[in-house]
Amino acid sequence: MRFSNLITNTLRTEPSEAESSSHKFMLKSGMITQIASGVYAYMPLAWRSLRKIETIIRDEMDSIGSQEIRLPVLQPIEYWEESGRRASFGDNLFTLMDRRKRSLVMAPTHEEIISFIAKTYVRSYRDLPQILYQIQTKFRDEPRPRAGLIRVREFDMKDAYSLDVDEAGLDVSYKSMETAYRNIYRRCGLPVIMIEADSGAIGGKESNEFILPAASGEDTVIICSGCEYSANLEKAVAVKSDLKTEEQLAVEEINTPNVTSIRALAELLQVDEAHTLKTVFYMDGDQLLMVTIRGDFDVNETKLKNYTKGHELRIASKNDILNLGLVPGFASPVGITGVRSIGDDSVLLGSNFISGANQSDKHLKNVNYGRDFAFDEIGDFAQVKPGQQCSKCAGILESIKGIEVGHIFKLGTVFSDMLDVFYVNREGEQSPILMGCYGIGIGRLLAAAIEQNHDERGIVFPMPIAPYQVNLIGLNLQDPLVLQEVETFYDSLWNNGIECLYDDREDVSTGVKFNDADLIGIPVRALISKRSLSEGFIEIKHRSNKESEMVPLDSALSRVKDMILELLDPHQS
Repeated sequence: MRFSNLITNTLRTEPSEAESSSHKFMLKSGMITQIASGVYAYMPLAWRSLRKIETIIRDEMDSIGSQEIRLPVLQPIEYWEESGRRASFGDNLFTLMDRRKRSLVMAPTHEEIISFIAKTYVRSYRDLPQILYQIQTKFRDEPRPRAGLIRVREFDMKDAYSLDVDEAGLDVSYKSMETAYRNIYRRCGLPVIMIEADSGAIGGKESNEFILPAASGEDTVIICSGCEYSANLEKAVAVKSDLKTEEQLAVEEINTPNVTSIRALAELLQVDEAHTLKTVFYMDGDQLLMVTIRGDFDVNETKLKNYTKGHELRIASKNDILNLGLVPGFASPVGITGVRSIGDDSVLLGSNFISGANQSDKHLKNVNYGRDFAFDEIGDFAQVKPGQQCSKCAGILESIKGIEVGHIFKLGTVFSDMLDVFYVNREGEQSPILMGCYGIGIGRLLAAAIEQNHDERGIVFPMPIAPYQVNLIGLNLQDPLVLQEVETFYDSLWNNGIECLYDDREDVSTGVKFNDADLIGIPVRALISKRSLSEGFIEIKHRSNKESEMVPLDSALSRVKDMILELLDPHQS
C-alpha cells in the first residue's frame, strides 16, 4: 500500500475528546473516526489489524472443533423476557419496535438465541457435545461510552457457546476454550493473565476473565505474590486478620458529636479502625438491608448483590433510613429489629467493638457479637485490600490495573432450566443441556494492545496484529535513481510476502514522514534516501529502537525477514 493512496488523515494536535492513549493515537493516526457517542468507523489501518485478530481467533476456535455460525442481531424481546434478562440488562439493552408494533432487541449477546438453536437441533445425547461460535456486531447502550474502543455501544465480538451432556463434559469444553484463549493472546503478542471473575448479568456459576495488564486499565486485579491466585476486585477473597479476643467488657455510651465516619471515629478515640463496626444501608427494591462490617473493610457490593440476588440493589438514601426510625451516621445492629440484618464474617474476628448507638451524636463501646447483637445472615461481603494474606497460600496480595479482553462462563443449566433446553439421555429421560459461553471483544482487544504498547510518540504495534509489517520511507524521491531503488525494494517486499506501507508522498517534509511512522507504529521501518544509497545501505530499525542498522542493499531483504521473525516470536531470537 502506498501512503499516497491510503485513506487516512494524521493529526498534529491532540484530539480534545480522547480519554486514553489508545483513543488518542487511533484518532490521530486516522485508524478510527467517531460517528456518534460510542460508535466508530474503522478505517483501513484499523480494519487490517482487526482482520488479523479475527483470523487468529478463527484458527484457534476451529482447532478445538468449534463450528462457525451467524446469528441475528434483531431478536424478539419475548426471548429476553422469558430468560429474565430484560430486567437485568436494564437500560443497556437497545430496543426498538417494527412496523407491526412488535418489540425487538438489538442483541448484546446471544445466549437466548443459542438456546433456541439447541432446542431445534439437539435431540439426544448423540448430538452432543457441540461448540458454536460467531464473530458479529453487538449493541449495548452504555451509560457512558469511554476511551475509544474500550467501552462502546456498537462493537464486534467473538462469542462462542458450548453444549454438553453433563458437568464433566462442560469442564472439558471450558478447559479447551481456556487453552484456545491463551493461544489467541499469545499469537497476538499480548501477555494476558486469567483471573477469577464475577459472572454479572450473563449469569452462571463460574467465570474467568482474561486481563491485559495496563496502567490505564479500568479493572483492578488482585494477584498473589506467592502463588498463581488472581481475581478481579469484585470476586477476590482473602484472609481477614483475627484480632486478639479479649474478655467482654460492659457496654458504655460515649458522646461523639458530628462524628459520622469511621476514620473520624477512630481518630477521636485513638483506636485502630479494625476495632470499630461500620453499618451501611442498602435498598433491595423496597426492602432495606442493614449491612455491618468491621471498620477496616469496605462492603463489596458485587458480593452483596450476588448473595441477595438484588438486581436493583442501591445505597439507601437518608430518607430511606430515617423512614424506619434509624439514624444515619450513628446506626448499628444493636437493639434493632424488623430490618434484614446482614453481617460480614470479619465481625466474628474480634471483640469489644465501637459501634453506633442508634441515636444522634452517640456511639457505644465494648459491643460484642452474640451478646449485644446478632445477624439474620453472615457471609463474606468484604472488598479485598492489597496487603492482605492470600486465602490459598501464605503470600501477600497485590493489586494491578488491567483491561478485560475476554471472559468465559460456565452457565451450567441456568438457561436450559429457564428456556426448557433439554436432550434425551442414554436412559431415555429428558435432561437439561449444560452450557458455557465465551466472549472476546475484537475492537477492545486492539485498543487494549495499544494501551499496553505505545510511547509518547505513538503506537508500538505487536508484529502479529500490526496493519503492516514494514513501513518503507522514501526520501529524495525526485531523484530517479532513488525512486527506482525504493520502488524495487517495495516490490521485492511484497513479492516475498512481506506487508509493506510505502510512504511515497512527495508533498510532505521528512519530519512529517518520521512523525507519522512513529504515530502509526508499524513494527519495522526501512529508510531509503540519497545519502543512504550513496553509501550502499538501507537504514532499518524496530519502531521502539532509537538507532537504525545500516544494512547493505543486497542483504536488506534478508535482514527485514529476520527482524519480522524475531518480532513474531521473540523467544526464538
